[in-house]
Amino acid sequence: MRPGMEARTFSQSPALRPRAGWTTWRAFKRWLYWFHRWLGVVTCLLCVMWFLSGLVMLYVPFPSWSDQERIASLPAVDIERIRVSPDEALRASGIGGLPATFRLEMLGGEPVYRIANGDARASLSAATGKIIGGVTKERAAQHVSAVFPNDRPTFAYAVDADQWTPTKRFDPHRPLYRFALNDAADTVVYVSSQSGEIVQNATLSERAWNWVGAVPHWIYFTPIRRDQELWRQMVMWLSGPLVIGAISGVWIGILRLRAKAPKAGRSVSPYRGWMKWHHLAGLIGGIFLTTWIFSGWLSVNPFKWFARTQLTETQLAAYAGWTPGTQVGAAARAFDAVRGSSDISFFWVAGKPFMLGRGASDTRVIDAATGERAAFTETGLIEAAGHMYPAQRIVATQRLEEETIYWYSHHNERPLPVIKVAFGDPSEAWIYLDPATGAVAGLSDRSSRTYRWMFSFLHDYDLPILLRNQPARDILIWLLSLAGLVISVSGVVVGWRTLKRSIG
Repeated sequence: MRPGMEARTFSQSPALRPRAGWTTWRAFKRWLYWFHRWLGVVTCLLCVMWFLSGLVMLYVPFPSWSDQERIASLPAVDIERIRVSPDEALRASGIGGLPATFRLEMLGGEPVYRIANGDARASLSAATGKIIGGVTKERAAQHVSAVFPNDRPTFAYAVDADQWTPTKRFDPHRPLYRFALNDAADTVVYVSSQSGEIVQNATLSERAWNWVGAVPHWIYFTPIRRDQELWRQMVMWLSGPLVIGAISGVWIGILRLRAKAPKAGRSVSPYRGWMKWHHLAGLIGGIFLTTWIFSGWLSVNPFKWFARTQLTETQLAAYAGWTPGTQVGAAARAFDAVRGSSDISFFWVAGKPFMLGRGASDTRVIDAATGERAAFTETGLIEAAGHMYPAQRIVATQRLEEETIYWYSHHNERPLPVIKVAFGDPSEAWIYLDPATGAVAGLSDRSSRTYRWMFSFLHDYDLPILLRNQPARDILIWLLSLAGLVISVSGVVVGWRTLKRSIG
């Protein structure tokens, strides 16, 4: 036999020839490594940005002019100047249906009604009944001075939209007047040119930190965020590939793990340097990284997987017991009972009209017909809630005195106690009622409860037990974020070196 023949015969032996399945698996792994490597070159920088900006957002949220700030800042409603009744104001507004917003507040030195239903909204003087169809910058300046009497507000400029007012909720108020308060915090406020109400404020600290916080984290750059669908698609298609990249990285990390017990001083990772950091950090924090990116992707509800259920106007009218022609019929003594409030709202429950007076330090619910303090019974509220789903039965009711995993304060304050009313409808709806004010405080259904776990928990780690026991939650998020940063930064270094070798 000639030299080499034995080797050829050995390699051609059917028993020892590589199987097709094994060859396919090796080819698949090569493509998996190639895909992860080049996807990482592109996406690891995004991950670094998202982790760092997310840590900033842990302490500095996006600026907002909250309802609590509005009520605490506005001067008390001048009851003596009211000449137009709530019923006359509602008729004059031309807004049909049950008002979603129906309140009385001050605009400079004048009491005004704010009435809205869906996209329809109107403001009119409670002194003259005239519709406020536009507000000059001079009148807006008077209002800002009345709201912030201890500051020296000055008009800056009019703007259609800027970095702090990009979303569609500001559309009914554009253009906006921007004022500088010239206070210690260097606060700016934005006033609606249509209604004169303050709609946004932001301090210098908030504006500065948000440039490295919410703005890059949410891709909240004005030209992009002004187009709701463009912004949604951009976030979806930026974060979507990262989910795939993270999953492939976890898979590769496990494949490259040394299965046999390593010798003394020998690492479980076959890599060295930055690649070793990337491998080991990926093994430790890869699952967190994957779920965090995945939940961030879900924030824009990709492909409309989750139903964004809301109560309809018909359901809210059924709870209110309201039909066209139903009146407030507020007595003069009812207004006396809410004297000193900076916000006076009008509403109905089970066909009865009420007034809610709110100020910086107190809340008063008044029977609009008698002017007496009102109190709601659990039985009465549950019965009113039953009209919202007339074809469905109430399967359970519960008075919640403490927070639960579905009812808790995080980004928004949740009132307690509340009454939870569960229905047997296909969506398994839960209605939350505030016994202090009679208001529908919230709605939860099967889809929103799933979303609570898939997004809120995986992205914010907002379990009530963690929120109540700070800094436990902050420490957890910092530790997980640092693991994610090690994965991402090492990925950037490895990716940059790979790119340099490819180009060179």
